[in-house]
Amino acid sequence: MDSNLLYWKSQGQSFLSRVQTWVNLLDPTLLLSSDAEIQRAHSLLQGGEKSEKDAPALTLALSSVHADSGAVLPLVFRPPALLPISAPLVVASFLPHNNVKPALFWQFLLQSYSAGFNYANRNSSSEQALPQIFINRLGVRSAPVQTFFRSILPIPLSAALAFFNVFTVRSEESETGIQVFDSNGNPVGISKAAGEKAVRETALSRAALFGTTAAVPNLLVLLLQRTRLFQRNSLLVAPLRHMSVAFVLGLMIPVSFSLFPQLGTIKKEKLEEELQAAAVDGQLFYNRGL
Repeated sequence: MDSNLLYWKSQGQSFLSRVQTWVNLLDPTLLLSSDAEIQRAHSLLQGGEKSEKDAPALTLALSSVHADSGAVLPLVFRPPALLPISAPLVVASFLPHNNVKPALFWQFLLQSYSAGFNYANRNSSSEQALPQIFINRLGVRSAPVQTFFRSILPIPLSAALAFFNVFTVRSEESETGIQVFDSNGNPVGISKAAGEKAVRETALSRAALFGTTAAVPNLLVLLLQRTRLFQRNSLLVAPLRHMSVAFVLGLMIPVSFSLFPQLGTIKKEKLEEELQAAAVDGQLFYNRGL
């Protein structure tokens, strides 16, 4: 088991501890480290006890090295790059576009980047904007109906797109299975059940990320538009929406990454029969991916 997974096994089992860890790992300045520095940091952590002086190396390795292969992740698909790259794409995607083309363009860029991020951070042991289309095609003129399509429908739609993005990109893990480990970190076989659980958990975490990012700013704008200040100064709505989307996205990235343990567990009774004997402690471990 890689040193990154061993860390999550000992330190990442509570939600609050995972949030605290991810806040540190998402520091964009970590992207300035070279591949050679990352590899040295990862090598330093292989085996042995970790001391406080190893904390910077541990942070660099956890944020930049794939937990299965031990390879350095591509720069743009490392966790610290997610907010700087996706924030402008998310802001642009959640705008109430008046035309179909820009809505499709920004949603395509966002989902394409999400697919690349999901694929790069998968478990490697297995090796259209509908709201505006509806408005245009149906000739909707009612203000409440337009509000529904532009402000309410994007919330479940964004969550569903993010969920199915993960399911599509990482479908191989569910079909062929992923590596599972015993409590000592020894690989004991390939499990389809663990693969399905890993993909499902990651898909739910990504749905929570983009669904919440769509929901909170829209709700905030709908509430503030009823106040006198925003009724007199309608130009304040757009910058408020943009800033709130970026702010909520920044808050939700570490929260969504922490919803499920990075080193997941699967109970003995959920495993394939041929692997149940290896679960001497009643469970086996697997790398959920990110």
